[in-house]
Amino acid sequence: MNSFMWKPAEILSMTEGQRATLKAWVGARTSPERTVLRARICLLAAEGLSNRVIAQTLKTSRPTVVQWRKRFEEQGPQGLAEDASHGLSSRSLPAEKIKAIVEATLHSTPLDATHWSTRTMAQAMGVSNATISRIWDAHGLQPHRIETFKLSKDKRFVEKLTDVVGVYLDPPDKAVILCVDEKSQVQALDRTQPGLP
Repeated sequence: MNSFMWKPAEILSMTEGQRATLKAWVGARTSPERTVLRARICLLAAEGLSNRVIAQTLKTSRPTVVQWRKRFEEQGPQGLAEDASHGLSSRSLPAEKIKAIVEATLHSTPLDATHWSTRTMAQAMGVSNATISRIWDAHGLQPHRIETFKLSKDKRFVEKLTDVVGVYLDPPDKAVILCVDEKSQVQALDRTQPGLP
């Protein structure tokens, strides 16, 4: 293996104030474990240790060492305290986009499936699976678990519903109202499998 595969990293420069901040994070019991690791990486890099030795000492990977050294050089200690961005989150999406995702989930289906999955919806809407999952959780949506009531796709559904409910709430004089329930899918089960409740 070529010993010159990686150029030795330069000593990470930091001010005394920055060094004191990182040491305080390492010593504090309330510091998150990931922040302590990042602070230790940078403190060792400031002592002149190589990335490989730092990785071995802290039982982490060399790319992790390189990543957090770079973040410290660019942003100082604050860069170690914050996690790296992983793209747009549902919290930063415009309200119109979230509404479009909810509407599509409730009132449409993919061309080649019976219901949306997080992957197919994410692909259709141009966001991540995790974003779709967070939006569905926030709105109580589980399109893969629909077992009972399904919203009618009839464009005049609300108008018809209003008429029917209106008849019950304010019936015409001398009217007789009859209601017939056809039992939908349960009827087929009753005939084919009489043992089922």
